[in-house]
Amino acid sequence: MSVLRLVVAEDNLLVREGILRLLAEIEEFKVCAACSSYDELVEAVEAHAPDVVLTDIRMPPTHRDEGIRAARRFRGSHPELGVVVLSQFLDPAYVLTLLEDGTKGRGYLLKDRVDEVDRLAHAIRTVGTGGSYIDDEVVDVLVRSRTRTVDSPLTGLTARELEVLSEMATGATNSAIADALGVSEHSVEKHASAIFMKLGLTEDVEINRRVTAVLLFLSGRPASGETA
Repeated sequence: MSVLRLVVAEDNLLVREGILRLLAEIEEFKVCAACSSYDELVEAVEAHAPDVVLTDIRMPPTHRDEGIRAARRFRGSHPELGVVVLSQFLDPAYVLTLLEDGTKGRGYLLKDRVDEVDRLAHAIRTVGTGGSYIDDEVVDVLVRSRTRTVDSPLTGLTARELEVLSEMATGATNSAIADALGVSEHSVEKHASAIFMKLGLTEDVEINRRVTAVLLFLSGRPASGETA
């Protein structure tokens, strides 16, 4: 079993210690460093070359968006590094900013889910292998907000298509969606094709690009290459 090397960044001591204890229960994870600020995080990544960073969204020095800024910085300096951003905020703007430079190896998990060890481990494993993970509560908020809009193309989706869309936006593959919904993978493929046709989004074989397109649409922002 391969081991994923982690750096944890969280300025709240109690929360940080809690996360470290949870991670210590998982044999395949090894925490190389724990830090409490943006500068310390950058230094830790340079010193330890981890596979995944688990970082709070707000830390010193500004307590604004340090986790997001770190993720974007690492996209250029350490392109293979996975980053899971922890946040107590459901604001989709944070998610979209995180994904603006691509969804490969990026995850967004709500802090109140951190004590769910299986969920935390899944998010870390997913970004560690180049995938993307978006907390399903965030996706639910996006879907509900858009379906309440009268002129939203989402109103044209069936109930099953909305379920598939919600699963797809979390980064799940067609196979995983089929398992979650108890249908065949072929059925998911048909629903996915219908969804992208109804939303006017070009289907792409790369799951991460599909996630980005879905999230951009749900947020009400134009996808790349479209005009507002």
